[in-house]
Amino acid sequence: MGMTTVSVPTRESQIEEIRATIETKHVELLHMQFVDIEGTLKHVTITSEQLDQAVNGQVMFDGSSITGFTPINQSDLYLTPDLSTFAVLPWTEEEGYSEARFLCSVKKPDGSDFLGDPRNVLKETVKRAEEKGYSINVGPELEFFLFETDDAGQPTLKTQDVGGYFEPSPKDNGEKVRLAIYKVLKKMGFTIEASHHEVAIGQHEINFKYADALGAADAATTYKWVVKTVAGQHGLHATFMPKPLAGANGSGMHTNISLFDIEKQENAFYDDADELGLSETAYQFIAGLIDNVKDFVAVTNPLVNSYKRLVPGYEAPCYIAWSASNRSALIRIPATRGAGTRVEIRCPDPSANPYFAFAVVASAGLDGIERELTAPPAVNDDIFSMTRQECFERGISNLPTNLESALDHFEAGTIGRNTLGEHAYSEYVELKRGEWDDFRTTVSDWEVAAYQAKF
Repeated sequence: MGMTTVSVPTRESQIEEIRATIETKHVELLHMQFVDIEGTLKHVTITSEQLDQAVNGQVMFDGSSITGFTPINQSDLYLTPDLSTFAVLPWTEEEGYSEARFLCSVKKPDGSDFLGDPRNVLKETVKRAEEKGYSINVGPELEFFLFETDDAGQPTLKTQDVGGYFEPSPKDNGEKVRLAIYKVLKKMGFTIEASHHEVAIGQHEINFKYADALGAADAATTYKWVVKTVAGQHGLHATFMPKPLAGANGSGMHTNISLFDIEKQENAFYDDADELGLSETAYQFIAGLIDNVKDFVAVTNPLVNSYKRLVPGYEAPCYIAWSASNRSALIRIPATRGAGTRVEIRCPDPSANPYFAFAVVASAGLDGIERELTAPPAVNDDIFSMTRQECFERGISNLPTNLESALDHFEAGTIGRNTLGEHAYSEYVELKRGEWDDFRTTVSDWEVAAYQAKF
């Protein structure tokens, strides 16, 4: 995950290129997109005649209607498009007509950044890294399930295939959908590196090339939207819910991350003199992740359902350890060295807001570098096969086992508040505490089945 120097196009040249595309592709509608604090994509739609208004940040919306944004007496917010995210939407193209989108950052009426906007939160983390001499590269891997829908178009739990890991199946409708998703993503500027069936029935993964942290979060957000849209066109429902099927593997968002030394123009994690090819910076980054993970997992694993995935036996990491190869460890170091040296953290799941998730992971690693933390010894044995006593003796602790515990750690620690900023942090905690409370007070089918007849 190195970085090559490229010439940056000027704002004027970008706008002219966008105008030309609007004309040649007959773009009539522009979707001004942004995300709320849960990472849910929102958009305001304008006509292409309003392009000047859009690129000058003059499109206004009501922030009080967006989860975690502003109170009703301070509701006016403005959208500033990132010109590099302009893309024509392939599924809208027809003779003489199409639609396009921008991903936007949110500003206040005085022109300053609105700090409740997840995109702005990640930008702040990127800025802090740059002040320390680093740029951040991220490569996320988002898994998803495809389920059939019922006559009313609502999702069922019936999968459209019975395939296994990497398995080709002539009867697999999922393969057809993956191909359609691939074609759309490619037209929208993605570089696709792999596409395959995952371990569980109905589970899939399409990998795209890493990017800078903000670009990777934009890509993950776009990817989720495209996957759901294309699946819907095939009569299927795509879900990024971490654990939709009991007794089967859940979906992860393994996050590959590296730091690039801006001054030296090299991967800051690589050192060929080290036995594992890792620099002192890499070891400190790993130590920062291990030291802070309990305090940020409420962001990388944000749902009640997230903790049904983080259990032994389904390849999901639930033990806090690192290894150069061991996939039962929370953090592993993929085999590539040199410019591609990176750290992979395996606990995040694809329900996470990618802007927040990449921000807290990067902040935790940078914290390890700042404090010059020492990484614990690597664990190369299969942790899943260890007894609780063996884990204790080797100092391997567990991730929080439910959302409430994760939120307790999140509030007790400093990484969440420092990374998200006071506004987003407090709104996020309030939202997630409410979610846990809803779950806690709901009487489930399991309880009725277990207790009603017995007591």
